[in-house]
Amino acid sequence: MKVVVFGATGMVGQGVVRECLLDDDVESVVSIGRSASGVTDPKFREVLTDDLLDLSPHAADLAGVDACFFCLGVSSTGMNEADYRQVTYDITMTAAAAVAGQNPAAVFVYVSGAGADATSRTMWARVRGETENALLATSLDAYVLRPGFIQSRHGARSRTLLYRVAYPVFAVLFPVLRRVAPKYVSSTEQIGLAMLSLARHGAPDRVLYSDAFNAITP
Repeated sequence: MKVVVFGATGMVGQGVVRECLLDDDVESVVSIGRSASGVTDPKFREVLTDDLLDLSPHAADLAGVDACFFCLGVSSTGMNEADYRQVTYDITMTAAAAVAGQNPAAVFVYVSGAGADATSRTMWARVRGETENALLATSLDAYVLRPGFIQSRHGARSRTLLYRVAYPVFAVLFPVLRRVAPKYVSSTEQIGLAMLSLARHGAPDRVLYSDAFNAITP
């Protein structure tokens, strides 16, 4: 498989890239983003751009792509709706259109969040839900992951200071959370493995919470 990853520098993206590079079925991984990830691997190639709303200069980088793993996202804290929508909706749909332009039936796996709902009065949940719906309406073989609590594995680190401070606290709670709320608990490793499983085999459901996508990992 040829895989393209958006958001490779974030905590989830780091975990996804790691699993892709470890997978013998993955021939190449192309990362498209604004910042360098620091990853060095013969299968890995990085494309840096200042404008994720115009991917036309990078059509050749998307040629022959089998799957797109979209992990890019920001916290809505302190953001107005217009700015959050640009990052969450506009960039996602720009990427989807660019991938579909090269392979209309490519697998596209989008990391959303538990609580996303296009009818919600909560801004982030509504924008995330609208993004999910728009993506699922494309020609792409699209899937939505709705993780809740995400355990960082193998050194993956969030770029958000608040999350970096909070994760060591939550780390001791993950075993308990897995028992009492399995629908909402996963790890960066499981998300990466689930994406690869969806790229290979698909799934009956298009929207998967943590328990569902954890179940399809090896």
